[in-house]
Amino acid sequence: MDKLEFRKSRKRLGKTQKQLSELLGMSLKTIHSYEQGWRTIPTHIERQLYFLLIQQRGRNNPLTPCWDKKQCDQKEACPAWEFQSGHLCWFLCGTLCECTQDKDNKSKLSICRECEIFTSLLD
Repeated sequence: MDKLEFRKSRKRLGKTQKQLSELLGMSLKTIHSYEQGWRTIPTHIERQLYFLLIQQRGRNNPLTPCWDKKQCDQKEACPAWEFQSGHLCWFLCGTLCECTQDKDNKSKLSICRECEIFTSLLD
């Protein structure tokens, strides 16, 4: 996530910099640093922003879990199945998707940003 995406996410949440700093449990100066590009946005903050954006939206229709969309044959061994969080597979570590298995958080999130499951949640 770059500084422009960070700022756009904050605005989509309808938060001021001060409100977002309180929501994320960090200083206002840190938020300024992210938006100015003085600091790199850590993966855990990026994940938290995406989680808030997705949870903020009201849902009129039920979400199709990742294991159904991808016709997964390993779902019983996957954390997304275990916690019945097929729409949060991008957020959970240790998922068994062929494209993200054994990836670190940063690499996984980079791959998930392109996935139809994740992108449909942000539309």
